Amino acid sequence: MKYFKLTKEKNIWMFLLPFGVALYLLFSMISISLSQIFIFFSFVFWLVILIQRKQKLIFPSFFWSLIAYSALSLISSFLSKSQRTSLEDSRELLLFLIVPIVYSSFHEQKTLSIANRALLGSGILSGLYSVLYFIFKASPGERITGFMGHYMTQAGLMVLFCCMALSMFLFSRDKVRFLWGLGFILALVSLPLTLTRSAWVGLVIIVCIILLSYRPKSLIIIPVAIGLFFLLSPPHMKKRALSIFSLKTATNQARLEYIRAGIKVIKGYPLFGTGPNTVNVEIMKQEYGLSDDAKKDAVHLHNNVIQIGAERGLLTLLAWITFMVWTFVSLVKLLKNKNPLVHVLSVAALAALFGLSTTGLFEYNFGDSEITTLFLYLITVPFSAALIQEKSQRINA
Repeated sequence: MKYFKLTKEKNIWMFLLPFGVALYLLFSMISISLSQIFIFFSFVFWLVILIQRKQKLIFPSFFWSLIAYSALSLISSFLSKSQRTSLEDSRELLLFLIVPIVYSSFHEQKTLSIANRALLGSGILSGLYSVLYFIFKASPGERITGFMGHYMTQAGLMVLFCCMALSMFLFSRDKVRFLWGLGFILALVSLPLTLTRSAWVGLVIIVCIILLSYRPKSLIIIPVAIGLFFLLSPPHMKKRALSIFSLKTATNQARLEYIRAGIKVIKGYPLFGTGPNTVNVEIMKQEYGLSDDAKKDAVHLHNNVIQIGAERGLLTLLAWITFMVWTFVSLVKLLKNKNPLVHVLSVAALAALFGLSTTGLFEYNFGDSEITTLFLYLITVPFSAALIQEKSQRINA
């Protein structure tokens, strides 16, 4: 196809851009360093295309709220209790550029499918590795991290992958859907091995969202699956699951302390917070009332809303909430699109939105760059598919 002819220099960057995104997705759950390298390359390719004026700067409308969030975060950084710490942390705001990059990367459905299959390969390898590690190498009660450095990052990525895998398996009609089904099963098995309760709750929510869109009557599977999991899981998993409903466990008590401390910080610094990545130092002060046990793990406040409000202020929190609501409304509208690919990607994106929001009640997952980047890809790619459809209709008209 003409699009792939590399002999014409004007096309080479437009070929490399989706290729870079696909390579990021391939390593998104396998190697943090390689995935970041390919994100950087994608950014460079995208920037070259913009400079050469081969393409305009375009993005889904919800990106405006992320621009506002970024601007307010930078103001918070300059007013921070530790300006250097906050400005260094603000470099991660560049990851938001994944939205316009993904939105403008794909010019035909074929390249978009290749990118999604790269994500499929990453998910299958990650899930398979976790299961094999558990069988042959893990210590009793060890929390499996997969290829990631932390079990909560692994769990968050698996929840997001499940959104795409289950949606593709249920709604797609090509043969690759069975590989997506395999990926979902592997993720379903490996996710409990992380012993991350927030991810377990998030998994239930995203499966409910997808089944509700598929066949509402199939929701009966959910309580049956939860019952089987509880009956068949080892004792330490049962204990971990039951601890979700107990306020007496040390981790649950600590999370309540973080929320109370975060609310105090918001009251003390309502407009722009204490500055990005400074709350963990601020809440160590005696006035916030953290116990010694809670202080040991006080790297953040374990809640997206409280964390953003405390470190960046209520104005930035309002921008973030606007972003989440704006994205939700836009995706609901996109569900009306009759194109099969747009529909399945929209369902996956809605599930990802609810999955991130649910797990974010117990964990600051919006501050985890690996999770945030994949989340932004998932919520952007249905709009990219709709853009491809729109261009195709104009050409055929």
